[in-house]
Amino acid sequence: VQLQASGGGVVQAGGSLRLSCAASGSIFRINDMGWYRQAPGKQRELVAIITAGNSTNLADSVKGRFTISRDNAKNTVYLQMNDLKLEDTAAYYCNAKVRTYITPFRESDYWGQGTLVTVSS
Repeated sequence: VQLQASGGGVVQAGGSLRLSCAASGSIFRINDMGWYRQAPGKQRELVAIITAGNSTNLADSVKGRFTISRDNAKNTVYLQMNDLKLEDTAAYYCNAKVRTYITPFRESDYWGQGTLVTVSS
């Protein structure tokens, strides 16, 4: 299973970006999908998570500005980021909890390669 993230870039404060992350491979079922971020010198933190039933949970710091969604037919998760702030600058990583056809009764964590978001003043 591979996760391919895209959509990062440089944006001015107050601007918007949309991140995408597509999962591919021997996928039987994807449960939770989410986005995490890691700023320089800081620990990785949860940004947003969405269940297979489309329930969502967002970090307090991004509520009202970020939206997470998914397209199950495309095995893809999105993160719409609006009103970006300087403190949103980080590498963003997607995560998926996947059951494969090889191990259909066991869930494993998979990570994307990270996409960099830089917010400038």
